[in-house]
Order: sequence, then structure tokens, then C-alpha cells
Amino acid sequence: MDVLAAVIAATIAVLPGQPPPTAADVQDSQLSVTTADGLTLAATLHVPAGARPGLPGMVLVHGSGPRTREHLRAEAEAFARAGIVTLTYDKRTMGYSFTQRSYSQLADDAVAAAAVLRGRAEVDPGKVGIWGLSEGGWVAPLAAARDPHTAFLVVVGANGVAPLRQQAWADAAELEHAGVRGSLVDAGSRTLYRLIAGGGVFPEPYHDPAPPLRALTLPVLGIWGALDRATPPVESVAAYREFLDQAGHRQYTLRTFDRAEHTLRASATGYDRGAEFAPGYVDLVGAWVSDVAAGRAPSTSVEGAGEQSRPTADVPPLAWYESVWVQAGALALMLAGFTGLGFTAACRRMRGRSRVPAPRSARVLAGAGLTAVAGCLVYLGLVLTSRGGQFDPGPMIAGRPLPWLALQALAVVAAGAAVVLGVRTWRRGAGGPRTVLLLSAGAVFVPWAAYWGLLLP
Repeated sequence: MDVLAAVIAATIAVLPGQPPPTAADVQDSQLSVTTADGLTLAATLHVPAGARPGLPGMVLVHGSGPRTREHLRAEAEAFARAGIVTLTYDKRTMGYSFTQRSYSQLADDAVAAAAVLRGRAEVDPGKVGIWGLSEGGWVAPLAAARDPHTAFLVVVGANGVAPLRQQAWADAAELEHAGVRGSLVDAGSRTLYRLIAGGGVFPEPYHDPAPPLRALTLPVLGIWGALDRATPPVESVAAYREFLDQAGHRQYTLRTFDRAEHTLRASATGYDRGAEFAPGYVDLVGAWVSDVAAGRAPSTSVEGAGEQSRPTADVPPLAWYESVWVQAGALALMLAGFTGLGFTAACRRMRGRSRVPAPRSARVLAGAGLTAVAGCLVYLGLVLTSRGGQFDPGPMIAGRPLPWLALQALAVVAAGAAVVLGVRTWRRGAGGPRTVLLLSAGAVFVPWAAYWGLLLP
């Protein structure tokens, strides 16, 4: 039975695309990388067991978020088994967060890691390249273009568009995947991210991937999953091809793998992620790097096709009239106007002062407007924090979630009440300060609600 179990385990270990359960055939060494600004990043070297000196080497660059080298262990060990010495390192935490980062600084870190790898006896220093995943697909080309010692570049799930445009597309596609249609798709993606970027909390929003790619003369391997839901796979391949062709590049290979998601794991929808790499992915990287290291860089080729349900859209910076400060002022005015009616009425009752009740249109405007504004902010916040395939719109009518439909109905009621109150006030003469404030809030509410999709289909 023990022999049979061993045979079964060995058979499973070599199935295509199946990472083996152990890494006995890969030797690890703990190293460190000193960055240009003096940080020390822990690193791990992965070497094929019993390998001869002079193998090609590859530095692995992380995707977005705070990452340690353990996040790329599966890739590092798989590539090591394919004959490539790999080096992974902890991503810097100083100067990197969800609201702060510099791709140039991250590229310098990758260059420093490559220098460490070239100094290892297991590696031929003239055969060291850089591999980048997702956000690393913006960083790795910068590093490769900056460091003349880089022998090749491999990118996986890389973007051919700017980060803000990519993120807005990904969130819109996710909403549509959940069945959402109508104004919520744009409000919960493009409009929301323009405001976030305008507030300075979306780092590197307009990074241009073209210049470093146009500067490359080394062999390039670009790989995408056909079911990539984080990166627009069709447009990214086209952009890479365009940028490299503009540079007169003749040694690039672009491949799109069927039934694979963003990180090249097997997937059925693009939002699920299997434990296995897509069949052929690791083999392609190993064979391609081997050919490049042997001086047989493949000629240009493009194969495979991605699935992209919607095109990306331009996400321009905010104009002055939609800036964060203007939006904050509009919110302050609306909240003051909508709450002021009830607040002043309560104060008068507490003081025992009688007064004719406010017109029904005023009370409707204040109640519906306040609920629509507060509800819109809360609901869009829920959409934003439920990214990554986790958003559940619940019951819908014609692709509109019921909470969003309710907010839209309240917005229509508030807008109508504002018109009625305005006409009433005009006919009967100027109202008091609270009426003027409420009408001002209603006048601001109408364009604000249209801007955020509450008055759009």
C-alpha cells in the first residue's frame, strides 16, 4: 500500500498545470535585498535541486497590495522546476499603501533584486530577467527599461491601460457580471473612482504603460488569461502589440490561455480561482526563457483570444465643477437644507412657539432628499467595499437592485417636490430663511442626483 501511495503521489505531482504538494525538488535559500533608499527586504532564492551553475534567473514582482514573498511561492517553485532560478522578495511597506505608491520606486526595488540574483553562483548573470504580475505588469517594464543588464521580460495579467481606467473597467464588469444594469454600473465604477482619484487616494491613477514598452529592445513574453476580470485582456494584448510594434520590436510573444483567470489559475468564470495553473502556462515560461537564454529568442507571435464583455472607457480628471471641494460643499448645503426644516421646527416646539406647519412640498423635499443623499452615499460605499466578486445585488427589477430603485424613486419625488415648492414660493412671495435654504438644497440636489445616476435610467 505504501508503494502504491507513493506511485499515486508521484503521478499527481507531474500532472500538467498541477503544482506538486511538496517542494523537495526545489532548494530554498534566505537572502535579502537592499533597496536604493536603504530598506532591507527579505528574499528567498528558489533553485532546482541538483542544478548545475549558470542557469537563467528571474526576479518575480508582486501584484497590488501589501505582499510577502510567500504570495508568489507557487510561481517561484513552479518556474524553478522548469529550470529557472527564481528570486522573490517582500514588497516594501514604507512608501507603499492603498493610498500611496510609486511605480518608479517599486521598479528600483526590482532592479536591486535582480542585482542580488545576478551575484549568485547558480545563475548566469547575463541571463537574468524580470517577471511581473498584475500591478507588476506596470512595474516590471519600468525596471527592464531602466536596467541595461535585464535579459528578458515576462508579464502576466499586465495592463495596456492606465490604472484608474483599468480599475473602473474591472468594477463595471463585475457589476454587470452580477446582473446589474443601468446608471448604477457607471456610478459605482467610473464616477466613483474619478472622485476617489480626485481626492488623492488612488495612487498612480494615470500611469502610462506605453513609454517603457516602447523603450524595450529585449525579448518580451506577455501572458493573459482569457477570463481575466481584473485586466481587460483583449485591449491589453492589443496595446502591448501596438506599443512594441511602434518601437520596431521583433522579439515579443503574446499568449492568451483559455479557461484561465487573472493570475493564470484554471477558472470557469474568471471570478473563481482554482489551485492549479492553467495547463501549458508554466511550460511556456520555462521553454521560452530557456530559448532566450540559449540565444534563440522566438520571433514575434500572438496567439489566443480573451473574453472582454465591455470596452474600457476614458476616466478623465475631475473638472472644477465636480471637484472634491465642490462635491463636499454641495453635500454640506444639501444636508443643512434638508435637516434645517425639521431642526427649526423642533426648536420652535421646544420653546413653545406656535407656527403654521411647513408646506407639504417642503416636508417631502426635506425627507425624500435627505434619505436619497444619505442612502446613495451608503449604498455606493457598500458597492466599493464589495469588490472582487463579492457584491451581491440581491433582488432586482430590470437589472436594478431594489435598494437602488428605491433611492431613484426618492430622488424623483424630491426633485418634483423641489419644483412644486419653488413655484409655490414664487407665487406667494419670498419665504423665510429656512425656505430659501431648503430651495437652495433642492436646486443643488437635482444636478447632484443626476450626476450620481439617481435621476438616470
